[in-house]
Amino acid sequence: MTARTGARRKAVGVGALLAAVLLALLPPVPGPEAAAADSGSSAVTKRGSKGPYDDFSRLEVTVHQTKNLRAQGLRVTWKGGTPTQSYNTDYLQIMQCWGDDPAGPKREQCQFGAGVTSGGNFGTHIARRELVPGTDPLEREYAEQIPDPDVPGQLTSPFVPFTPVSGPPTKKVTDWTYFSSGDTNEEFFVATQPDGTGEAAFNLQTTREAPHLGCGDPVGTGAHVRGRGCWLVVVPRGSHEPDGSTGNNHRPNTSPFSTTNWDRRIVFPLDFLPVREPCPTDKAERRMTGSELVTDALTSWQSALCADGTTRFTFTQRGEDLARGGLLNPTSTSPGLAFTVEPVEGGAQAGFVHAPVAVNGLTVGFFWEAGGIGLVEDLKLSPRLLAKLLTASYPYDVRFLTDTAPVPDHLKGNPESIVRDPEFLELNPEFQRSPQAPQVYPGGILLAADRSDSARIIWNYLRADKEAREFLEGKKDPWGMRINPYFKDLGLASRGADEFMKADPTETELTSNDKTITYGMTDRSPYALDMHDAARWVRRGTNNAKDQAQHDNVTNGPKLVGRDVLIGQRHAYGITDTASASRYQLQIAALRNADGTYVRPTTTSLLKAVEQFRDSAVPGVLVPDPARARNGAYPLTAVTYAAASTSLPADARKDYARVLRYAAGPGQRQGTAPGELPFGYAPLPAGLKARAAAAADRLERGAPTGPDGTGGTGTTGTGGGTGAGQGTAAGTDAGSVSGSADSTASGEGASGGTAGSAGAGTGRATSSGGPSTASGGGADGGSAGPPAEKLAGTGSTPSQVLGVIRWVLLSVLVVGGLAGVAGPTVLGIAGRRRIPSDSPRTGIRNLKSG
Repeated sequence: MTARTGARRKAVGVGALLAAVLLALLPPVPGPEAAAADSGSSAVTKRGSKGPYDDFSRLEVTVHQTKNLRAQGLRVTWKGGTPTQSYNTDYLQIMQCWGDDPAGPKREQCQFGAGVTSGGNFGTHIARRELVPGTDPLEREYAEQIPDPDVPGQLTSPFVPFTPVSGPPTKKVTDWTYFSSGDTNEEFFVATQPDGTGEAAFNLQTTREAPHLGCGDPVGTGAHVRGRGCWLVVVPRGSHEPDGSTGNNHRPNTSPFSTTNWDRRIVFPLDFLPVREPCPTDKAERRMTGSELVTDALTSWQSALCADGTTRFTFTQRGEDLARGGLLNPTSTSPGLAFTVEPVEGGAQAGFVHAPVAVNGLTVGFFWEAGGIGLVEDLKLSPRLLAKLLTASYPYDVRFLTDTAPVPDHLKGNPESIVRDPEFLELNPEFQRSPQAPQVYPGGILLAADRSDSARIIWNYLRADKEAREFLEGKKDPWGMRINPYFKDLGLASRGADEFMKADPTETELTSNDKTITYGMTDRSPYALDMHDAARWVRRGTNNAKDQAQHDNVTNGPKLVGRDVLIGQRHAYGITDTASASRYQLQIAALRNADGTYVRPTTTSLLKAVEQFRDSAVPGVLVPDPARARNGAYPLTAVTYAAASTSLPADARKDYARVLRYAAGPGQRQGTAPGELPFGYAPLPAGLKARAAAAADRLERGAPTGPDGTGGTGTTGTGGGTGAGQGTAAGTDAGSVSGSADSTASGEGASGGTAGSAGAGTGRATSSGGPSTASGGGADGGSAGPPAEKLAGTGSTPSQVLGVIRWVLLSVLVVGGLAGVAGPTVLGIAGRRRIPSDSPRTGIRNLKSG
């Protein structure tokens, strides 16, 4: 060995030592908590004012988000109020209004007055636009009676007409041209608790849901486009009428639009995101499709993706199985990128890459006002209780029970409703203290209509629990309740399912004007179009049942209609995802995980579950396993993957790779602004981000083309369709990767992400989503790294695992550096997923902003 060679080796060794020290001193890759940076609060708090008879000056109302709004639930809280008395006095009325005056909207511009068609337990006029002449000394504009438009020659009470953002004002108090009891979002009675506090989740509407308000209509041009702003108006009500009287039976009986009441209003400006196509239509289209679990995330990301480059990305929501089928059997117009939970069959061996893009969860979201309890905030559901709901085993979920419509014979002996089930009462003892009457029983649980991986996760959760599994098999629970027999032989306990069936054929007959009409289970417990739709209906406090007969003037026969949703008696729950539940501010039920703990979905509990996922048949792709969810893990957690073929044309691969990189990078910053990750998702941990980045690199390189298996830049395939590949492995390039990003659990290339060979695994799948039969080898027979569950078994998060790898790598580099410095001495001694739908059963939904 020459002196020059020895010196060079010493220099290399010193450089390695310096690099190792520098690596150790660099801050670690941020974990999920660090990645979830605060995007800034837009909450606004305002105080009430003193009126002539009621003092609201101590009332403080907070609207918790006033910017970047869309169709969503809006949290409103207050303190310092006077407690509500028996639904008679002291409450808030909340409404959404439009108006371009910076001082706030006029009363004619507010959507209010259609909440109920009669007073019910409330004052006749408190939920209407109609004013009572002579009750308000300050009323001038609408003080006199007016001609009744329906009865010529007669006079009727004046009313405040609704004036839309475009179009003529309403002509009478019951003019439902613009909104009605079926679609209004007004809250005409929101109670204040005994401690003076209160909370509501107001259901905001954009111009898509309420074009007469125009909230979010694009204003401006070019880069300066913004959404038209709107207003949230809160009218506090006390115990007095505008003239100082205490009303009928000490109950206010006047509209919030009466001048004295309106003068006490508290007004909040609302800044809406522009409702428009997120991508300019003059750009070339790249189509995407798949899981609803990424819909909210992609809605946010689209504008950022379309602003960077010459491509517009469009997404059509559909069941994951259909999306996978489109990749395996492409046409010239097939979407080239699909979002799925279970991997594409064949995976890397068939030429597909899978990139993790979103951590979401499935949940039972609810909005429930229970008599004697008030607003229910905590609810526990065991797997067996969930199995009872999904199999319509409570008679009330199949039929509205009356003397003429008793419990069906096949359900006799079962509790009428979940609130009568001893198992439910044992878990939720507050319902024992305030037994629920039949009129406040909740209806059937809202379920999405489409086939999906999400449904399969939930059935697998039930199958993994001994009590739920035995119930599905037909065994009675300890109190004698049994499964609805129409569900017993569907194989739910043995095979599970990818849908929620409505298998009970029971029909109930109704009579109207001596004519009959029948309703069945899909009327009594109707499907939602998807989980987002389920969350929206739950927020309204109804499952949208149609089980009442009403005369139809068009057909001169009966028709099925729903019931009025009454304040204080709203109750609904549904299967939805955590992003939709967060968007609509639903309460979330705690579910029992594998070690018997009741857990709600949080960032921490979702990521704990991801650590415990199992390997799928495709190396590097993890799938949910509710049976493993322990130690605080949420059992219905899901990771959605973006899948694409490496045989796509080069320009398509480059565009889709950009989607993957954005999803794993800027798209994981949590917030409400366009381009950010909506709340309800958990930010991807560092290990999954690295897998996504590596998958994007492999997708852009394309299918291996050379005899040595190196990646090429092939342009096979046509249009936007996906190629089925050539049966070659699409792993990372063969050879040592020494801690590079590609080595960190790169999609199908490696399960664990350690240094070493990271070629695609050679094991074959036994079934989609089943356990891998690979013997652990990379393409060259080397190790592909430890499986994910072994890493999770250490109790470390993915970012902690990377932290351990850092120090291991440091040790390796130190040793290598010393070897380089020692040089000849050492050598001598040694010798890493509008709505319109083609069919409610397909679940297809086109993604649009707002």
